[in-house]
Amino acid sequence: MSVSATSPSLNRLLLLSPVLLTLLCLIAIPLGIMGYISLLPRNLYGGVDWSADWQWQSYVQLFFQEDFDGNLELNWVYAQALLRSVLQAGGNTLLCFLFGFPVALWMTSLSERSRNIMVLLITIPFWTNLLIRNYAWLIILREHGWLAQSLNALFPQAGGITLLYNDFAVVVGLVYSFLPFMILPIYSTLEKLDWRLVEAAYDLGANRWKALRRVILPLSMPGVVAGSLLVFVPSLGAFITPAILGGGKTLMIGNLIQQQFGTARNWPLGSSLSFLLLGLMLLALVLYALYAKKAAKAVRQGAR
Repeated sequence: MSVSATSPSLNRLLLLSPVLLTLLCLIAIPLGIMGYISLLPRNLYGGVDWSADWQWQSYVQLFFQEDFDGNLELNWVYAQALLRSVLQAGGNTLLCFLFGFPVALWMTSLSERSRNIMVLLITIPFWTNLLIRNYAWLIILREHGWLAQSLNALFPQAGGITLLYNDFAVVVGLVYSFLPFMILPIYSTLEKLDWRLVEAAYDLGANRWKALRRVILPLSMPGVVAGSLLVFVPSLGAFITPAILGGGKTLMIGNLIQQQFGTARNWPLGSSLSFLLLGLMLLALVLYALYAKKAAKAVRQGAR
């Protein structure tokens, strides 16, 4: 007998083996190595002391530090960087929604050919490396660039407007980088929307604002939640945009991790920070899964 006839489970395992091998080599093993490093102390000259026993020192350093007497006291440096990253990622997600939802809604009113062209135009920036795109904004927002000179000419009383190396430049770079991740999921949901429901709302006396708030927006929530997740998660760990457009003046969690593996050479602390960031991302994914489960349950109950 053939293998597929005698053992279907083995046959499925063989079919999945390339995917499982890829996940093992590119995700599971690197995460295991990083977890092992996070449990080791830092070497005297940087790196990792591979001969030492496991300990939780790097995780304790995330929230505590030792004073001169060896007592632990709260350390707010890393907590502030984490909180700043969460707030900036949340603000970026909100801005992407405010800009992306009207664009996605407008795209649904176009013809099929125009929709395809718009989707192409939105995805074109992904053909270029993120580093190059951030350097392009560096040229646009620089002090002697056309944008800064135009604003200073229009508002001379402002005393010299600076657009680069501040939070404004970081927000501009993040919104530009991740806005397509918000537009495309919302557009994909709105494209499947039954617009007869909107017409029924108009027939019942609703104006455009009420139809948008009571019909279109609730029905587009799966796309909004998916887009928010796709924007929030990479924004939380972004370090290229804050480093280039922010000038490294604002310490974010992504830049902090990069510094620990780079200049500071404190690999255990960098690994523990990475796992803390990974935990936050997993929390966001769990919340999304719970929302999707609740939404699916509501749909099933409505169908009954």
